Amino acid sequence: MISCTEFIAAYNELFKFIDRRYGKKAVLKFWEGISDNFLGNLEKLVRQKGIQGMKQYWRHTLAEEAAYYRIKAGKNKFKIELAQCPSIGLLRKKKIKVYKDYCRHCDTLYRRIIEKYGFDYTINYLDEKKGECRLEVTRRQK
Repeated sequence: MISCTEFIAAYNELFKFIDRRYGKKAVLKFWEGISDNFLGNLEKLVRQKGIQGMKQYWRHTLAEEAAYYRIKAGKNKFKIELAQCPSIGLLRKKKIKVYKDYCRHCDTLYRRIIEKYGFDYTINYLDEKKGECRLEVTRRQK
């Protein structure tokens, strides 16, 4: 089984390979495929529990990755403030060139699921070299 740290480097290199060989649109299509076919756990939590499901998913995932983050969750809003993305940190520590749009995979992966269930999704990349971003989700008004 591949470890989390090895997976991050492999993922990064795969993004670069697809981009070089087939272009950026192919990378986007690849991310969409991951979102549509491999994130059933997140989709189930969002469908069943809404914001509380998001909180459950990311608390587990970010803790497992040893991320520096803060989560705020209310009835109609969910927010992650990621102070240092562990993936970006690991790639930089290993002196691996980070795929130029690496951070953007999170937007594609998660937006496709979250917006489907009546939420608006925004992600702001504050410092991509550090992996600092802010993800905000709000329940759409009916």
